[in-house]
Amino acid sequence: MEIIKLSPAGKDYLWGGTRLKDEYGKNIDMTPLAETWECSVHTDGQSTVANGTFKGMTLADVLREHPEYLGTKFNNGKLPVMVKLIDAKNDLSVQVHPDDDYAREHEQDSGKTEMWYVLDADDGASLIYGFRHKVNEKILRNAVRTKTLDKHLQKVKVHRGDMYYVPAGTVHGVGKGILLAEVQESSNVTYRVYDYDRVDKDGKKRELHLDKAVEVMNMNPSPDVKQIPRTVRYYPGASRELLCRCRYFEVERIQITKCYSFPVRDESFQILMCLDGYGHIDVIDNAGQKPLRFIKGETMFIPAGIGKCLAVGDAELLKVRC
Repeated sequence: MEIIKLSPAGKDYLWGGTRLKDEYGKNIDMTPLAETWECSVHTDGQSTVANGTFKGMTLADVLREHPEYLGTKFNNGKLPVMVKLIDAKNDLSVQVHPDDDYAREHEQDSGKTEMWYVLDADDGASLIYGFRHKVNEKILRNAVRTKTLDKHLQKVKVHRGDMYYVPAGTVHGVGKGILLAEVQESSNVTYRVYDYDRVDKDGKKRELHLDKAVEVMNMNPSPDVKQIPRTVRYYPGASRELLCRCRYFEVERIQITKCYSFPVRDESFQILMCLDGYGHIDVIDNAGQKPLRFIKGETMFIPAGIGKCLAVGDAELLKVRC
């Protein structure tokens, strides 16, 4: 059993930029490069293995051969989460995602609850998170038709290091000038509510999905999403900070100045994404395995039950488990 380094799938959505290439070393022949699906088994974009025994295989194929890598909590052989990097050079559409029940019935996919960790943001950058006040279907449809939706939406100023939890049903939109990491359910179901009348490279407006959107959307006023202080726990050589815990995933920010040890037990796999810096990981219980080196922008899948791991270096990591 070994730690698996991943190569991502890329997406060239029209709102993307070049920062994932320029700053995160993504050697993907797409312009723009809007998203990289760093850890994904979804059929719309699968990550592949970049090292070791399974090099060149998709992560999905590896997990089909070795479902035990997911852990004892998961008996269906499917990775339940996806991890992405997103570069919003321009505004994303105003959109909403369905919950599990609706998505399975209508899309044969999972729902999409997600969280965002802001890696960088231009001065004055903002995102859309829910409604400022209660709306209904009539108000919503009229606002889209008359291009006045903006007055109903809650706008939130964004800063580096912010975290936002976005449950399914929340209308939202990432604004221009924001670079973020996203952890979500393994799903690619998005219903566009409004897209600023933009056209694609063929001169066509992108499809809206208003009929489905109104069926899944929470139209009540959204809660205040201002940032609250997060608890940071310090250890010799590292610190830990819980960013998000929900029924689908748990996400921590790990800052390593020297080293950090952590167990990967039988119950669940873990995913590590290096947001900045460099280092290497040793599997302490496997003396014959060479340390796996990582740098900024790289993501690793750690199979369940691999045992105690030691990350050494000077790095900022996101650690995901389910």
